Amino acid sequence: MDSSIFKETSKITVIENGKCNRCGSAVKSKLPNGKLYCRKCIGIGRAVEGDYLVRNQEHISFPKLKNGGLTWHGELTTLQKQISDQLVLNFQNKENSLVHAVTGAGKTEMLFNLISECLKKGQRACIATPRIDVVNELYPRFKEAFFNVKIGKYHGREFKEPDLDQLTICTTHQLMKFYQAFDLLVIDEVDSFPYAGDPQLHFAAEQAVKIEGVRAYLTATPTEDLLQEIKQGRLKLLKLNRRFHGGLLPVPKEKLFLRAYLKKNQINPNLMKEIVNTIKKGHPLLLFVPRIEQIPVYVKALQREKQLENIKIAGVHASDPDRIQKVQDFRDRKFQILVTTTILERGVTFKNVWVIIVAADDPIYTTASLVQIAGRVGRAKEDPDGLVLYCYHKYSKNIRKAIKQIREMNQ
Repeated sequence: MDSSIFKETSKITVIENGKCNRCGSAVKSKLPNGKLYCRKCIGIGRAVEGDYLVRNQEHISFPKLKNGGLTWHGELTTLQKQISDQLVLNFQNKENSLVHAVTGAGKTEMLFNLISECLKKGQRACIATPRIDVVNELYPRFKEAFFNVKIGKYHGREFKEPDLDQLTICTTHQLMKFYQAFDLLVIDEVDSFPYAGDPQLHFAAEQAVKIEGVRAYLTATPTEDLLQEIKQGRLKLLKLNRRFHGGLLPVPKEKLFLRAYLKKNQINPNLMKEIVNTIKKGHPLLLFVPRIEQIPVYVKALQREKQLENIKIAGVHASDPDRIQKVQDFRDRKFQILVTTTILERGVTFKNVWVIIVAADDPIYTTASLVQIAGRVGRAKEDPDGLVLYCYHKYSKNIRKAIKQIREMNQ
């Protein structure tokens, strides 16, 4: 890469006045020798009292890429272009943005011109997201759209030290490895766990952007703190209530279950009927269950069903070592049914998929979760509708609010 670099090294005590300068957390844990150490960010190396945090502040002049390195030749819809143009304008004016767009609105494509504007100026951009699956989903799409740009991809399942990339795509945890590095930081799925409500990750995001840098947040379900920033004038709100194909969001159906979903390792006949109906209509099925330990139980119960004897079934969760491969196999139709948890509630796209949520009244499913899960359905232009089924024993406030929110976005 033809870029000029000026390095300036500084060091500070990593733990100072009971606070970790790397992640911003309060430090109370002690080693046997009595020294404090930070438990919060130990995943990227232990920070011990008396150690130094060394920062190489590199003043880099990246090449000013023609058209910002953008090789994408697709077209945005009229509504998408309005959002895209406003993002570019806000970046030029050094104003932070919040894009509140429905699931399936094409947020990724709306970012292309914004990233291009940054790279065109010889500046550095980062797209961060709380979840590994979303990083793996975004990387090939940006690699194709910016074919000649060196793009760094970083998350905890593919360990490597950060390189000097003009465009970086990473999880929000990886932002702790950067200090005042980016002129533009985009955080996708900003309302998602673990970023939402985590002061450590918010601290990392603030530290990763240059003092004069710009932030853009993307979400379908904005959190209260972001809405407050809009009211205070610290964020410009850009709203899009339509998917890229112009279709409405599928409104979830509700089904009351009086008996258990699973009894003596047999699926409730009414639930089984919905599952078989989905498969018969040729749709892959995401079956959401509340707890990780329920996944193998449901998988085995489904595999025993005669009506599904020739159907490939798998389960996946956050700590599954084969998680990335299983998600790709489901996308490639090597599995027809994937039993999962909220780990796949957002940021992933599966063609023609239908969704059933077992125990949608469980507290694990927030209103945002239920909206995001529903958003997996109907994302393709040729298949803009489909089944979203909320199964419940007791009609919950979150179910009611999720359906209300979807109906309002469709108005």
